[in-house]
Amino acid sequence: MTYWQALLLAIVEGITEFLPVSSTGHMIISSALLGIPVTTFTKLYLVVIQLGAILSVLVVYWRRFFQSFDFYLKLLVAFLPIVVIGLLLKKHIDQLLESVATVGAMLLLGGVVLIFIDRLFPQQKPQEGGHPVTTPSFREALIIGLFQCIAIVPGISRSAATIIGGLTQKLTRQAAAEFAFFLAMPTMTAAAAKDLYDYYKEAHAKGIELSNLFSGHEIKLLLLGNVVAFVVALLAIRLFVGFVSKYGFRAFGIYRVIVGGLLLLMLGFGIDLKLV
Repeated sequence: MTYWQALLLAIVEGITEFLPVSSTGHMIISSALLGIPVTTFTKLYLVVIQLGAILSVLVVYWRRFFQSFDFYLKLLVAFLPIVVIGLLLKKHIDQLLESVATVGAMLLLGGVVLIFIDRLFPQQKPQEGGHPVTTPSFREALIIGLFQCIAIVPGISRSAATIIGGLTQKLTRQAAAEFAFFLAMPTMTAAAAKDLYDYYKEAHAKGIELSNLFSGHEIKLLLLGNVVAFVVALLAIRLFVGFVSKYGFRAFGIYRVIVGGLLLLMLGFGIDLKLV
């Protein structure tokens, strides 16, 4: 992987991590178009640079992390389902990460859902008493966490799945999006930690010491990717929340249908988009 390839992937990650368009799907597509070889490191890179993106949540919403202890408990409740499902289906997930066809199909299907989601869940749907719901209960947090599990399939979008989960629990668009951002922090940190551990285990089995786990070039790539993803995601979060609060999710649905449809058409016409 070159520095330019790493830079472009980090920009894609920063833009798409919190948009309901599937950051993993877009990085798989970008990797295929850039001709990046599938190696243990490149797979790790796609996961680890998400740490830079999710760190932007801590910067934008740092005041929210000084809320009551219930806030962290709700995040934990929402996080637990993906831990169980992720551990059970890890091998299958890794195989799907190499499938551009899966990404195309899921982008298309998810796009159709987003086109109609605003009609199903109008903005500012009130709870009893007439006040909009901005904070999930423990039960609602669990349901949102179960929705997040759908996103183990590349192309679904973790952000889209959790936001839709929040909307089903009558959260406002903004509140649903922000809870999805918060939930990304433990979810993606755990995913990166697991992949780093697996990477270490594989290297250790080959007799590679911890101090030699990454080459100097690979360390620079990881640093570059995380810094770029952080800066770009910082801008993307601010723009996204304002946009969905005002206009909803239809535009993202149309975009997903177009991209997913084009991918499937290209594959149907025999254009090779497999990761090389």
